[in-house]
Amino acid sequence: MSSRDDDFFFNRNDLDQGRIQKIVNDTLHGGDDGELYFEYCQSEGFMFDDGRLKNASFDTSQGFGLRSVAGETTGFAHSSELSEAAIKRAADAVVAVKSGHAGVMADDPRGTNISLYTDDNPVNGVDFGTKVKLMQDIDAYARAKDPRVRQVSCSLTGEWSVVAIMRADGQMMRDVRPLVRLNVSIMAGVGDRQESGSSGTGGRTGYDFYLQPDVWQGEVDEALRQALANLEAVDAPAGEMTVVLGPGWPGILLHEAIGHGLEGDANRKKTSAFAGLLGERIASPGVTVIDDGTIADRRGSLSIDDEGTPSQKTVLIEDGILKGYMHDRMNARLMGHAPTGNGRRQSYACQPLPRMTNTLMLGGKDDPGEILGSVNSGLYCTSFGGGQVDTTNGKFVFSCTEAYKIENGKLGAPVKGATLIGNGPDCLTRVSMIGNDMAMDRGIGTCGKGGQSVPVGVGQPTLRLDGITVGGTST
Repeated sequence: MSSRDDDFFFNRNDLDQGRIQKIVNDTLHGGDDGELYFEYCQSEGFMFDDGRLKNASFDTSQGFGLRSVAGETTGFAHSSELSEAAIKRAADAVVAVKSGHAGVMADDPRGTNISLYTDDNPVNGVDFGTKVKLMQDIDAYARAKDPRVRQVSCSLTGEWSVVAIMRADGQMMRDVRPLVRLNVSIMAGVGDRQESGSSGTGGRTGYDFYLQPDVWQGEVDEALRQALANLEAVDAPAGEMTVVLGPGWPGILLHEAIGHGLEGDANRKKTSAFAGLLGERIASPGVTVIDDGTIADRRGSLSIDDEGTPSQKTVLIEDGILKGYMHDRMNARLMGHAPTGNGRRQSYACQPLPRMTNTLMLGGKDDPGEILGSVNSGLYCTSFGGGQVDTTNGKFVFSCTEAYKIENGKLGAPVKGATLIGNGPDCLTRVSMIGNDMAMDRGIGTCGKGGQSVPVGVGQPTLRLDGITVGGTST
C-alpha cells in the first residue's frame, strides 16, 4: 500500500473514514480548533563500538492524538490502539474542554502539494548487511588513518513516518517523512592523555547518500581532526574578550540563546525577554535571523507541520529589528497573528508546541579571514557541546568542544575547558562583523522543549562578538 494512499490509516486498521469523521466533527463542534492526528513510524538504530556491532534495534509504532482547543484551554487524549472504540473513548475525554464555550472554528490550513523530501523508506530500502558493513568500514578507515586512534564509535539511525491530520470539515492533510543520521566519535591518545572528537551528518533522505565513501570518510576525517586538535589543547583563558564564532554548527548558540525566546508561546505569556518588542531594534545592524522549514532534505524541514500548516520562511529579525515570532495555530490565534508552520510534536502522544525548524542567521559582507585578522587577542569557537539557557532573560552558559586562541589576528593553540557566558538579547548587540560564508550545520541537531524532542537545523556565518565573557581553566 502506498504511503500517499488516502486510506493508508483507515484500510490497514479497518476504520470507516466516514464514521471517524463524524466523531471528529462532534468532538470539535463549538471549539476554536483541534484535529485528529494519526502517525505510523518505523525506526531502527545501530551502534558500533570497539570493532563490533554492540546494538541493533528495530521498532514499529502507530497511534493517534485527538485534540480540542477552546480559548487557551486544550483537551488532549491519545492511544496506540487505532480503533473506532479507542477514538470514541478519547472523544469522551476531550469534548469536556468546551464546556460553556461557543467558539468559531479557526480556518483550515491552506493546502499544499509541495514535498521537500523523498517518500523513500530508509528502514526498508537498504539491507542489514550493507548497514553493518558501512560501520565496519568506518572503524577500519579511522584506525588506519592515524596510530593515535584508540577507540572508534559510530551510530546509524533511520526513521520513516507517515502522518495524517483530520479536521472537523473533512480536510485531510498527509506527509511522509524520512530521517537518517550518521555519527562518528573517535578517541585519540598519546601516553596518558586522551581526547575525543566527533562529527555527524543527517537529513530527510534515504541511506544511499551516507553510503558514499566520500561522505562517511569525510565524517571520520573531521572527527579525527578534532580529536588530534584537542590532544594539543592548552587551558582556556578566562575573562571578557572578543569571540569569533565559526560558520555552521555554532549556530546552535543562536538557536538556544535567542531562538527559544522568539517562539510564540513564551511571547504570548510574556515570559520571553523579547516579549512586546516587535518593531524595535534588538540586535546590531546587519543581523538578520530567519526560521526556514522549506529547505529541501534538511533535518529540520517539514512539508507541513504537525497541525497541517505548510512550512514557510519566517523572518524573525531583519537588519537588527524584531519582525516576528514562530507560531503554532493556538498562539497565533490568541495573539492575532498568522500561524507560521511551527506547530510541532514529538509523536502522536504529544500536543503540538511552537518549535523551531531550521533557524539561521544570514550572511553579511565581511571576509572571514578579515574577521579573524581584526582580532589581536580573543577566542575562536568552532564547535559547541552542552549548554543551559533561561528563556525568561536569555542568560546562557555554553561549553566549547573545539576552540582556539586568537593571537595577533591568527589562530593560535587549541584550548580546552572554554565556556561562553552571557545572555541572548545582549549577545545580539555585540555582533560587530558578519561573514559572507553562511553555512548550515551537518544535519545533527535535536531540540528539547516541554519534554519533547524534535529534529532541527541551525546555521550562521562567521561572526565577531565583542566583549563576551569566557569561562576558562587557565590560572
